[in-house]
Amino acid sequence: MSHLDDIPSTPGKFKMEKSPFIHNRMRWHWQSSLAKLSFWSFVFLGMILIFFFRSPSSNPIPQDLSRRSLRTYNWGGPAWEKRVRSSARVRSHNGFSVLVTGAAGFVGTHVSAALKKRGDGVLGLDNFNDYYDPSLKRARQELLERSGVFIVEGDINDSALLRKLFEVVAFTHVMHLAAQAGVRYAMENPGSYVHSNIAGFVNLLEVCKSANPQPAIVWASSSSVYGLNSKVPFSERDRTDQPASLYAATKKAGEEIAHTYNHIYGLSLTGLRFFTVYGPWGRPDMAYFFFTRDILKGKSIPIFEAANHGTVARDFTYIDDIVKGCLAALDTAKKSTGSGGKKKGPAQLRVYNLGNTSPVPVSELVSILERLLKVKVKRNIMKLPRNGDVQFTHANISLAQRELRYRPTTDLQAGLKKFVRWYLRFYSDGKKAAE
Repeated sequence: MSHLDDIPSTPGKFKMEKSPFIHNRMRWHWQSSLAKLSFWSFVFLGMILIFFFRSPSSNPIPQDLSRRSLRTYNWGGPAWEKRVRSSARVRSHNGFSVLVTGAAGFVGTHVSAALKKRGDGVLGLDNFNDYYDPSLKRARQELLERSGVFIVEGDINDSALLRKLFEVVAFTHVMHLAAQAGVRYAMENPGSYVHSNIAGFVNLLEVCKSANPQPAIVWASSSSVYGLNSKVPFSERDRTDQPASLYAATKKAGEEIAHTYNHIYGLSLTGLRFFTVYGPWGRPDMAYFFFTRDILKGKSIPIFEAANHGTVARDFTYIDDIVKGCLAALDTAKKSTGSGGKKKGPAQLRVYNLGNTSPVPVSELVSILERLLKVKVKRNIMKLPRNGDVQFTHANISLAQRELRYRPTTDLQAGLKKFVRWYLRFYSDGKKAAE
């Protein structure tokens, strides 16, 4: 494999247009945030207490330490610093120098490639944990290295490493995509979510607030924050105080933490609520990915139904559309207003939905894969389990359309066709996957 499948091309930068809606939205955001700040402060503190009281010294959780603790990584030295500077060097007029956390992840790989392609300086950071097969992450790493992107192997909880990176490179932007993903895994390893999605995010913001100049930050929230909200389509104005999973709760806590660092330190922060991202180089824990694997193996496919035979549907969003939204958020991000940890004026604070606006039943997803793989699928209809999954997701993207010019263009049929083509090529017609 020598290149990304259909790397998104992004001609030039996005220009932000003035809109009267911005003032109203910010006023609503401040009122809503202040009303909910106390509640989420208690949630945040509670999660931290749970994390520390369940530490190995008091109540160990059997798990790979790479998923929640710092490993020993080799970094530093003249040769290492030279690679860091070279990767982060801007090669276009008015380009950015971007630190991409989670760069060996699904979205991180595509965003890093797109930024590099248009001439921005890109430095990756990833801890290569084994939440899913690390060999896939290493393959993505090789792909990015061939395009000139160096991925530093390290953890976002490593303050010394982050400070060193900012010492070597004056990053203009941070694209924070590192996180513990997955809704169901939170029931098995809750500490990893607090470690990565809360403690790791705070650690990154602590380093960013003290940087001079402070970078503008775009980070991955999640559509999961809408939780048990029954109003559809989901709008940024809707309530997000009823999470259905620990993963969702940590992402919502992240949004409140972002508000705090924006308010106190003047960091420019933009949160992106992704809706079920899929495509080539995707995550093996996602349904479309392991459905493909299991169909090729001849296994039956579980199709969940909600109460009273209710349809389970998702707003599947193709990776190229997500990348365009990420780049647009970077291009329209205003500068942070602090310096050396001190705020000097109001800073930009935004949240956007990035979805496709066309929810598709999971049963239809299976039917499309059946046609593309040319394999008869054995369906196993099951009740939707109470493990954090919700019945329905549907994005209202009107705000992103107005302010980011976000326009998703890939439907599920076309997107899955590209994914299947990549999957069969990468896994040698399914043989590697079967192994």
